[in-house]
Amino acid sequence: MGYLRQVRSPLPQTPPESGCLQVYERELDYLFATLQRMGANPREIEDLAQEVFVVLHRNWPTLDTSRPFRPYLFAIAFRVVCAHRRRRAREVPYAELETEDHALGPEASLRSKESTQLLMAALDRVPLQRRAVVIMHDLDGFSIVDVAAKLSITRFGAYARLRKARKELASALRRLLAGGYDDEAR
Repeated sequence: MGYLRQVRSPLPQTPPESGCLQVYERELDYLFATLQRMGANPREIEDLAQEVFVVLHRNWPTLDTSRPFRPYLFAIAFRVVCAHRRRRAREVPYAELETEDHALGPEASLRSKESTQLLMAALDRVPLQRRAVVIMHDLDGFSIVDVAAKLSITRFGAYARLRKARKELASALRRLLAGGYDDEAR
C-alpha cells in the first residue's frame, strides 16, 4: 500500500509487535478524533481506525521511528477515509429491500391447479371432435379458418362444433361443480 512514506534503508528498530502496539495504545484517542474531524461516520470510526493500524503494522519495518508518529497516522487516516468514501460512492444503498414476490402465492397456485383439473375433467366429458375445435379456438387461440383447415372441415362445420362444444363444456362444468368435483372422481 502506498499510505506511508518508506525509508530506503530501514533503521534498527524494536520488534514490530511491541513498537506498533505502543503507538496504538498511545495514539488511539488522537486517531479517533482525527477520523471524526475528517467526517467519518461515527459507526465506522472503529473499523477505519483498525484499517489505519493494520497499514501501520504492515509498514512498521520500513518506517523511520525517530520521527513523530502523528503525521504518519494522519496521512494514513486521510488515505483510508478517502478510499472508504470512494467505495461508499460506488455502492448503491437501499432504504429497504424489495420484498414483493410476483409469483403466485400458495392459495392462488392451488386455485389455479384446481381450476385446471376441473377444466380438464369437463373437457373429458366433451366428445373428441368437438373438444378439438374448442381447444384449438378458445384455448390455443387459432382463428376459426385455421381450425377448419387443420381439421379438414368447413368453416360452418367448425362454427357449429364450437357452439355445441361450448354448450357441452358449460354443462359439464356445472355438473362437476354441483356434484362436488374431486380429483379422485377423475
